[in-house]
Amino acid sequence: MTPTHLQGLALDTVYANMKDRNVADSTTALAAAHVIIAGAGGLGSNVAIALARIGVGELTLIDFDSVELSNLNRQQYKLSQVGMPKVTALKQNLQEFNPFVTVHAVIAKITPANVADLFAGATVICEAFDDPAAKAMLLDTLSGVYPQVPLVMATGMAGVHSANTIVTKRVREHLYIAGDGTSTGAEGLMAPRVMIAAGHEANMVTRLILGQSTI
Repeated sequence: MTPTHLQGLALDTVYANMKDRNVADSTTALAAAHVIIAGAGGLGSNVAIALARIGVGELTLIDFDSVELSNLNRQQYKLSQVGMPKVTALKQNLQEFNPFVTVHAVIAKITPANVADLFAGATVICEAFDDPAAKAMLLDTLSGVYPQVPLVMATGMAGVHSANTIVTKRVREHLYIAGDGTSTGAEGLMAPRVMIAAGHEANMVTRLILGQSTI
């Protein structure tokens, strides 16, 4: 039986009130969008939460990893979720933030052979890997199979450098990259700069959904 109430309120009341502070006339376009996020770590978990909160209607999360204790300094998981597949735990968290979002949790390692299937139907694709080789592979493969689908990537968010060096750049027509472009993961990764880069990605994804492709 489909519930008609949530927290003692009618579902349509909950839905409307959750959207009350969103930018005017954004709800319909956001609800119709499908964003596919490659990676559910520091970038991906923060991007997913930001998009779920504003009401992006469909999110697909792709990752093969499980939550570890070392993830908890920057990734949006709880101590009680250590050992769970990241996408399973993240889906659980997202549904608590916004039960009106459809979330697909895909436990898979992304390879050139499965990119076409995994990213079919995306409005926007968000790259959220921590491995430079995986980033390059995804960019190269998507450029061939889905060249017209906007791709938002990130690189350079490590250390404790100034937050003001993290920016979003439009590299080519359908490619956007957030970060400082220089800092490497060897410096160490902590929540503040990772979340700033993830915020840049989520904001660019949002703008693309709403038809704003310029920087």
